Amino acid sequence: MAEILVTPPSVKNLPPRPRVVVVGGGFAGLSAAQALADMAVDVTLIDRRNHHTFQPLLYQVAMAVLSPADIAQPIRSILSKKKNIEVLMDEVEAIEPDHHRLHLRSGAEIEYDYLILGTGSTHSYFGKDEWAQWAPGLKTIEDATEIRRRVLLAFELAEREMVETGAHPMLNFVIIGGGPTGVELAGAISDISKLYMRHDFRHIDTSKARVILLEGSPRILAAYPEDLSKKAVEQLTQLGVEVHTGQSVMDVQPGYVVVGGKRLDAVVTLWAAGVQASPLGKMLGVPTDKRGCTIVDIYLNPPGHPEIFVCGDLAHVEEDGRQIPGVAQPAMQMGRHAAQMIDQDMAGKTRTKFHYWDKGDMATIGRHAAVANVRWPLKAHWSGTLAWLSWVSVHLFFLVGFRNRFAVFFSWAWTYLTFNRGARLITGSPLLPGWGSQQGIRPQLTTPPIDSTSPFVGALPAEEPKAAVPR
Repeated sequence: MAEILVTPPSVKNLPPRPRVVVVGGGFAGLSAAQALADMAVDVTLIDRRNHHTFQPLLYQVAMAVLSPADIAQPIRSILSKKKNIEVLMDEVEAIEPDHHRLHLRSGAEIEYDYLILGTGSTHSYFGKDEWAQWAPGLKTIEDATEIRRRVLLAFELAEREMVETGAHPMLNFVIIGGGPTGVELAGAISDISKLYMRHDFRHIDTSKARVILLEGSPRILAAYPEDLSKKAVEQLTQLGVEVHTGQSVMDVQPGYVVVGGKRLDAVVTLWAAGVQASPLGKMLGVPTDKRGCTIVDIYLNPPGHPEIFVCGDLAHVEEDGRQIPGVAQPAMQMGRHAAQMIDQDMAGKTRTKFHYWDKGDMATIGRHAAVANVRWPLKAHWSGTLAWLSWVSVHLFFLVGFRNRFAVFFSWAWTYLTFNRGARLITGSPLLPGWGSQQGIRPQLTTPPIDSTSPFVGALPAEEPKAAVPR
């Protein structure tokens, strides 16, 4: 796609201290705010939550390795020493780009000289939003604690049924989507069922749980080199995860999914198949792509608005004919670049183009299992223990706050040495969608019928009933 602007944009007739409004306290917004802290500007950061979440470790909260506070920190605390920055917990409901004005949910209006948008993305169910209640995705702390509730509750209900009836439904955990999030969830569920909980239950064998990863495209981790995708499949298979590629999900219902016309029973279904941009980009009234990302030029500006910068997942920006991925690395770099462009405007300098410095990508799979596409300081494809250690080091380094780094390091060390995870708390509802015995009856799932030839259908080896707990 050709660049939208050829001549570097700039904003003229600035006031002595321009007002910069940053919307979103994620990687892009927080990086922008921190870069603006030493400039002669007044900054207002707006986020609908009061905390910054280190999203790459959300799956570890979902899998009971870490507590939410280990990967989240109040935005106000992070920026408390930045005297030119104020933080508002609010939500933008409308943008008037031509009038440089925002309308907030609280009813307030805020004017700006510069606007930096970094509100990220959310789940995409490809027009089937009703699936969200049966297959939660993973974008927020709330999503992580809900997934943790469902995964842990499945084992608890199976134990209860074993005591009361001598049998329990198959513990099938289905993850839809073979990107980094899906791969990490699948490997982590396999780990907790086979390594960390096998001695905690008296009447069920958690190691017999099935973890099934479904991907509609020909291979998982499609954004990674093909050799690393194959390595990921090998490592997942060694962990006991069943990987099925080229499998499109047709329906998601409580207790099962429909794949290729066949029903696959699932005590827990998780969604990692697609994302869509925050709706904020469409409020600008400028072109967006099919995911709702705002199409910006190589300076990160939408057409006709040099005072607006769109960063992170919300931005569709191309470099060398390829779209820059919506992950943490480019989001942080975009946020810092936006701040630098404001500084250049104030100094009367010509803006420079954004350049993404790609250091590589990593995805963890399980204990001593990961893949890494390293681009800096050397070019290499790593897998196994080396990739896993690299992943651990990089994520500890980029985690915000010393306390968080220490807490995460301690939790990881404790888990690694003792095979014990200390955050296995079930909060919220004691009901699990699709578990019919919660109401005293089993659901009659008559359509679509189970096809005995399906690769997904097959009973686990019968368990020997253990002695019931005396009543």
